[in-house]
Amino acid sequence: MVDAARAAKMADRIKVIVAKTLERGIRDPRLGFVTITDVRVTGDLQHASVFFTVYGSDEERLESAAALKSATGLVRREVGKNLTARLTPSIEFIPDGIPENAALIDSLLTEAHQRDASIGSLKQNATYAGDEDPYVKPRDLAAEEEAAGFDDDDDDDDAVYVSKDD
Repeated sequence: MVDAARAAKMADRIKVIVAKTLERGIRDPRLGFVTITDVRVTGDLQHASVFFTVYGSDEERLESAAALKSATGLVRREVGKNLTARLTPSIEFIPDGIPENAALIDSLLTEAHQRDASIGSLKQNATYAGDEDPYVKPRDLAAEEEAAGFDDDDDDDDAVYVSKDD
């Protein structure tokens, strides 16, 4: 079995080789501004998935994908030449979803900002539903007794005590 560290090193190396090959070796006019974002190699080092993005419109993305598909053999040959492995992995180009994900995240952040602004405007005119301070405070027993008319003075010297023996 091959360890994950070797597969990761091979994926990094394939990423560099494919990028250089696309930059220098392919003369297809359909190929646009392509960026290799990631390469994943299977554990047995037999297959490499190359993820790419294309800067431009949807039409340019489709044309670049077709150009990459037609150049797969050339790219695999260059990978085989520059890779120190017994077998050259098969190569598959897969369009990466980074631009679409970034656009979705951007729209979600814009929506969240708009909701925050609307809540902020509601907050300016808001009033409390109940008491302004809903928290329970400790009771002041002395004030309550005084308000109720109880005398809680310590001057109980005038009190008369009656015992049962009398």
